[in-house]
Amino acid sequence: MVKTKLDVGRVLSAAMVALLLLSAAFVLRGWTSGSFSSTEAMRAYIASFGVLAPLVLTLIQALQVVLPVLPGWLGCIVGAALFGSAGGFWCNYIGISAGSIAAYFLARRYGVSLVRQLVPMDHYEKCAAWARNKKSYTLVLFLAILLPLAPDDFLCYYSGLAEMDARKFITIILAAKPWCILFYSVFFAQFL
Repeated sequence: MVKTKLDVGRVLSAAMVALLLLSAAFVLRGWTSGSFSSTEAMRAYIASFGVLAPLVLTLIQALQVVLPVLPGWLGCIVGAALFGSAGGFWCNYIGISAGSIAAYFLARRYGVSLVRQLVPMDHYEKCAAWARNKKSYTLVLFLAILLPLAPDDFLCYYSGLAEMDARKFITIILAAKPWCILFYSVFFAQFL
């Protein structure tokens, strides 16, 4: 039996294309049916997925970390709009945490070649050199995960490359990530 080496770049590219096509179909279907004309119309559209609607949001949030195409805060706004502060918080927290942990283990498994395909080369070189030279990387990672608008998706990959202890990484994600997501969920729910 001949073993073939998995081409991670092709798999990620195919997954990204599939996600983009699915998203395009979702948006086109919603737009042509008038589902994006108001918050209520959009809620009704998402509700049409029935019991799967929260699962769809959770999966999208996990994928947006692994394949950094969409900003995570956008999903947080959508979650708050569709499921309220509490429901949106849990969908986003579970999805983003799962995606962050997956990104960490993907980087540990597939190394620099994978991360270079996901991150622009100049950004990769700058951040990788910075992370290698910081003795306080754990604290910086904790603060980046805790605070809104930090490039935490990329830091999950860098943490895997830096071979940070898995237990420490998962603890940081689970302890720091809910506060940023809670902020988005509560803040944006006020305006929706």
